Order: sequence, then structure tokens, then C-alpha cells
Amino acid sequence: MPVQVYSDGVLSQNMALLHAAVNADPNPSKGGGEITMVGGVALLPESGPTGTIADIESSGSDRISIYVVRKGDTLSTIADMFDVTVNTVVWANNLTGSVIREGQVLVILPVSGVKHIVAKGETIQSIAKKYKGDAREIMRFNDIASEKSLSVGDEIIIPDGEVTPVNSRYAGSSGSSAVPYYDGYFASPLRSYKKTQGLHGYNGVDLAAPFGASVYAAAAGKVILSRNYGWNGGYGQYIVIQHPNGTQTLYSHLQENIVYEGASVSKGQLIGNVGSTGKSTGSHVHFEVRGARNPF
Repeated sequence: MPVQVYSDGVLSQNMALLHAAVNADPNPSKGGGEITMVGGVALLPESGPTGTIADIESSGSDRISIYVVRKGDTLSTIADMFDVTVNTVVWANNLTGSVIREGQVLVILPVSGVKHIVAKGETIQSIAKKYKGDAREIMRFNDIASEKSLSVGDEIIIPDGEVTPVNSRYAGSSGSSAVPYYDGYFASPLRSYKKTQGLHGYNGVDLAAPFGASVYAAAAGKVILSRNYGWNGGYGQYIVIQHPNGTQTLYSHLQENIVYEGASVSKGQLIGNVGSTGKSTGSHVHFEVRGARNPF
């Protein structure tokens, strides 16, 4: 599915290759990745698009755009440029404040609203109610013929939808750095582990376990990335799951990926096995939570 990449207002089709990570950690059972995810599906090096851009993909409407922030840009100017609301940009990128930086990459929806992944038991009516949208408009915009054509894992856009936090409280410092904490939402990805490194990288922790141990989905959702080979910026073999509440979880350094991209998984479902691929110094899982506090 095509993705438009903008920089300085110019459409670009050239993407440099991702550089390998450096500075290996000599401590046992530790490691991470040196790239960041944008909009759930894009991978970028820590240095930002001024260095390289790699593996940018899209999901949902083919009119979704990827915008590279320029010097002097604000959320308001970007929203005006694409004729969407500021909240649309904030929600699509899991932003927790109004500060953006030059070189940051943002996902821009084609209309003001919210992108949603259909969960089990949801209907057009329930989704419309959740985001204060219009059911008929949702069906029309996403070309949904009937309720029967709606499937678990489908990504749809709710025009003029609004995000209202449910059953969440905020943890951390006040202001724009605060992130939501969903009490009890995420289960441990391992049945037994030893935490060998606390928060580092992109809200990740390192959980050591025997080589080949089972890795489980921390919450129900849709697998949006499953890379079963390569260095991948230090992550090695890894999986990313998008969850219905707008968050994402990442599981890296795997020895084997059991689930594939596009698969719907339930909370506690087996998704892979512990390994030591990528930037790793011992068998463990580097576990990240995007868009919420990491409970581990």
C-alpha cells in the first residue's frame, strides 16, 4: 500500500538503508534496539530521518501520509497543512504533549478523526459510540458494505472521531511528559523471568529467561510487524502488536517468531520463543510498551 513521505513539503521516494547498531552492551542478558516506531508501522533510526529512513509501511487507507517535521513546524501548522485537527495528529502518533522536534516523522490520517483496530465483539455501532462518530459515515468512508463484512483486526478510520481515555490514570511527572497507565491491561510476556535492565531505550525493559522459553502476547491485538530475520537496528527477530486501546507492545531478540503480520492474537497467546538475536548479550526479551507506562 503506498505511503507518501514529505520533507520540506516535497514528496520523496528515496529511503536510505538502516545502519547497524553499535556500542554493544557487555553486561549479560541485556540489549535493545536503536530505532523507533512511528505510527505503529514505521521504523526509524534514533538519529531521525535526517540520517536514514527504513522499512516505512502503511496500514489502513491508502491516503495516509508520513510527514517529516521541518524546523519551525508546530502541530497546528502541520494540521492546517493536511486540513485535519491537531488532535488527529496527536492521536495518530500517540503524542503525550504538544512538543515536536525537527526530523520527527508523523503519521497523518486523510481526515480528522481516529484510526481504530476492530476487536472481538465490536460492531460499527459500538465503535461509533466509543469515538462519538457516525456509523453511516464510518461505513461510507471505509467502504464497509455491512456489519457482516467487519472482521477482527480490520483497521478503520472514524471520521471526526474523538479519543476519550477509559479506565486509565496518569503516572510520571506532570505536564506533557505524563503517560497513561492502564492498570492490569498488560500481562507479563514471560511466565518466569529475571529483570536484568530497567527502563531504557524506548520505554523498554530486559527480561532474562532460558533460551527457547515461551513468549506470550501481553494483551490482545493485531500483529503489525513480525521480523524473523536480520539485525533490524539491534532488535534482531522481533514482533510488534497493536492493541485496541491505541498502545503497542514490542518483543525483541526472539529465537523464533510464531505469529505473522496481520494475525489477531489474544492476551496470553504464544507468539514466539526467547532468543539472543540482534544487539543482545544473553537470552532475554527486550519488552517495550508504546503509548503507555511499562508496568514491568
